[in-house]
Amino acid sequence: MLKEKIKEATAKYNDLVQKRSTLLKEADTASEVKDIKEIRSKITGLNTELDQAKADLDDLKELEKEEQRSIAPEVNEGPHHRGGGSSKDKLEIQKRAINAYIHTRDASNAAEVGLKSQDAEVTIPKDIKYVPTEEVKTVADLSKYVTKFSVTTSSGTYPIVKRATGKLHTVEELAKNPELAKPEFENIDWKVATYRGAIPLSKEAIDDSAADLISIVQNNANEQKINTTNDAISTVLKTFTAKSVSGTDVDAIKHILNVDLDPAYQRTIVASQSFYQYLDTLKDKNGRYMLNDPITTTSPAMLLGVPVIVVNDELLGNSGEAHAFIGDLKRAVLYPDRADLSIRWVDNDVYGTYLSAFFRFGVFQADKNAGYFVTAGTAGN
Repeated sequence: MLKEKIKEATAKYNDLVQKRSTLLKEADTASEVKDIKEIRSKITGLNTELDQAKADLDDLKELEKEEQRSIAPEVNEGPHHRGGGSSKDKLEIQKRAINAYIHTRDASNAAEVGLKSQDAEVTIPKDIKYVPTEEVKTVADLSKYVTKFSVTTSSGTYPIVKRATGKLHTVEELAKNPELAKPEFENIDWKVATYRGAIPLSKEAIDDSAADLISIVQNNANEQKINTTNDAISTVLKTFTAKSVSGTDVDAIKHILNVDLDPAYQRTIVASQSFYQYLDTLKDKNGRYMLNDPITTTSPAMLLGVPVIVVNDELLGNSGEAHAFIGDLKRAVLYPDRADLSIRWVDNDVYGTYLSAFFRFGVFQADKNAGYFVTAGTAGN
């Protein structure tokens, strides 16, 4: 019975994958805007169905594995072992027979108060353990979009070539070549800073944890690294020339993209959640929404052909404030990377052990003309 359900779920999933592949091909060949929007809408719906079908299929396969595991001890170990097995063995059989997982509670204050046994109780077995499921990750890593380069010293200078404005000249045959304008450089002084922290853990919590508690905390340290770099980059983005937009049409943003920014710059929009809400309400003169939903779950939304990266309101301002950076991120921000995230475990007389984490980097404004810090009215207005 279970195998039949797995077979049906597999067929359903494969059918949805084929339908999405067909729609993606249609989107590549469609020429009418109306057709493209209809196809995107269908793809968005299919993506939701695919996620659900994949989850259903994974649940069925996991249930099949648990059934096989729960039966295996009775077949292979025999009556002698079943009758005299240790309590640990019995718990292990019980744990394998369970097909339910719960999410760990928020432990964001662990670095401040220390992560003790009671703090990690969701991962420590009392009778039957439950494996924590990671929270959905929605944070964009802004360091992927800026000019990031490795350095071997704590400070230095990074030369940026200014855009050439000179022109070549016509000359007569065998005439002397005219002198050309020399390349202009702008030197950006940089200096890396050290970011360091520690997450205390008790030895008991590590020993008693049913899940890999150390791995969980290491992953949390990596997430904190992204939060740190995003905060540093957003601080620089807020130093660019300020502009404001208002109203319900897209003309003001078009002016920034088409006129204010030099045509040589790449265009990207880093929008706070409230600014994204503002963009999502913009309409053209025919009343059609201008923001295009992403075709796939990993691609960004697009406005006037420009990708939109969404970050928390607090990165670019306060909660409820609509801010955005519009411009060329690679030309705008310099990111000297001295040492990537380094983590190691250190013994401690009080806590038992603690995770020492540090990395060194710097973030600086590179080309002041590469973008603008834009503020919109209240989100939705």
